[in-house]
Amino acid sequence: MTIEHDDTTIERIALGLIDRSLPKPEWTHAAHFAAALWLLRHRPALTAPGAIREVISGYNAATGTPNTDEGGYHHTITLASMRAASAWLHTHPATISLSEILAHLLASPFGKPDWLLAYWSRSLLFTPEARHGWIEPDLASLPF
Repeated sequence: MTIEHDDTTIERIALGLIDRSLPKPEWTHAAHFAAALWLLRHRPALTAPGAIREVISGYNAATGTPNTDEGGYHHTITLASMRAASAWLHTHPATISLSEILAHLLASPFGKPDWLLAYWSRSLLFTPEARHGWIEPDLASLPF
């Protein structure tokens, strides 16, 4: 089932992430990109590596998801996803709605939850080192 995200929904997702009120079941792959796009356009200071780590780690803690070596916040996935969202955002004019940009992104290969496995081996991507810090891809360079 495809869920449509209008700009109001995208803003609600992003603000819910920031203030930790987004219901956990709504924190989907699409919602990650929705929040990333909104933050990049409206609160770019929160997209810096340290800031986005704090936002997502805090949200995880507030929704009962421990940030550990095995689960919760994942720095490499977050930064790669932020780079993908930024690339999509910057290839569209500022007059294009975030909902349209999100729809295009989700219709691309990046819209698949396992898109990162084209660039990282599972054995590297899911290490504690990749979870806690940035690890370069081992299979292919990111295209952005």
